[in-house]
Amino acid sequence: MRQTSLLPQAFLLNAFIYPRSTYVDRTLIQEILEIVEQAAIASATLSGKGLKDEADALAVDAMRKRMNKIQMQGRIVIGEGERDEAPMLYIGEEVGTGTGPGVDFAVDPCEGTNLCAYSQRGSMAVLAASDRGGLFNAPDFYMKKLAAPPAAKGKVDIRKSATENIKILSECLGLAPDELTIVVMDRARHKDLITEIRATGARIQPISDGDVQAAIACGFAGTGTHCLMGIGAAPEGVISAAAMRALGGHFQGQLVYDPAIAQTSEWADMTKEGNLARLEEMGITDPDKVYEASELACGEHVVFAGSGITDGLLFNGVKFETDCTRTSSLIISNLNNTCSFTNTIHMKDGAQSIALR
Repeated sequence: MRQTSLLPQAFLLNAFIYPRSTYVDRTLIQEILEIVEQAAIASATLSGKGLKDEADALAVDAMRKRMNKIQMQGRIVIGEGERDEAPMLYIGEEVGTGTGPGVDFAVDPCEGTNLCAYSQRGSMAVLAASDRGGLFNAPDFYMKKLAAPPAAKGKVDIRKSATENIKILSECLGLAPDELTIVVMDRARHKDLITEIRATGARIQPISDGDVQAAIACGFAGTGTHCLMGIGAAPEGVISAAAMRALGGHFQGQLVYDPAIAQTSEWADMTKEGNLARLEEMGITDPDKVYEASELACGEHVVFAGSGITDGLLFNGVKFETDCTRTSSLIISNLNNTCSFTNTIHMKDGAQSIALR
């Protein structure tokens, strides 16, 4: 199984054709796809083995190696690992060959590490890319999020109650509240939110981890997912915002800095005052600001790429077969307003029998 370019072996459902004058041309789009594919394959080798950090480490290493082969001046503006004390592509790390276009990346090589470790649905390798300065440098904090379909864009609002937003969503989509499905992470901090949502008649779809895929699913009709509400990780919020901006969907985020609201053991020794000081040091002077998708992913050109590690709402996970490995991925770009669902067959040396599906 080769670790270099897989274009001759890729069976793409849609092809990208972009102007060569932009920072993201067809070649770079293909290489961005391969970054997440390689990270997904590496992590999937440990799927179901209960090795959360080890799977993450393999994904990080594979993503870094593939990035460093690309002719670009890449920079990690959102890395992963500080929260989980796992290996990371660290913030400020330079990737690529050092020549070519300047590209900023927000990455999560193994989004949903627990999902991967226990072979549960929704784990994926994911990144967002944009022009230099085009992605919000989100701190390793938590973020209140609201994702909704394009029809509700600018109508629902994170400052409104869940009850108000569900009413608006119902009107925008032409569905009764009891026909709506709202995704919420299964956390103690969401007890009151879940109670309020159920009081409207709407259904709750709880998830244990991995809210990026859930947020993006809101942008596609037919997924059965109509809205994401609640608090998750801020870095993943920026990645979700990049995808939803390119899709034309609704996404808003608001940083959470009060440990009493986050209700996580990770912040057991932190204080609200201390977190506010950290934000100020990072140049965030309005900690209560509500960020729109166009602010979290403000670059002229924005690309989202994700590849399934395990099966999920949008695509399948990695499948290991006798003569090949299969990946299922998604790329969303605002350059030509396109989405590409891609199934790639990575042929092993000496392959003799490759099934079409």
